[in-house]
Amino acid sequence: MEERSDVEAGVYVFTYEVIIENTGSDTIQLLNRHWVVISGGRQYADVKGDGVVGEQPILEPGNIFSYASFTVIAEAVGSMHGSYTFRSESGEFFDVAIPQFDLIYIDCSTIH
Repeated sequence: MEERSDVEAGVYVFTYEVIIENTGSDTIQLLNRHWVVISGGRQYADVKGDGVVGEQPILEPGNIFSYASFTVIAEAVGSMHGSYTFRSESGEFFDVAIPQFDLIYIDCSTIH
């Protein structure tokens, strides 16, 4: 988000979208999130909390839930990875890994 970033102050704001699909045969609920945010090769934040964007969505088999959010880092290059904790309708808890994705700031004003 170039308009919300302040390069001189070391503030780089990124948006991201997540799509969660229940490919299993049980109804599940997303209970918790855990994000590890890396900035300039170092851990910058460790974010844990209930649900995502204020929700703990319930997904029946085949259902999809998507949301958009943002993060802030202090360098032009970083990454994020983490996990979600779910509970199945039978009461079983399980974690799903969120693979790493890169955060790379590109100054669009310099592109001709």
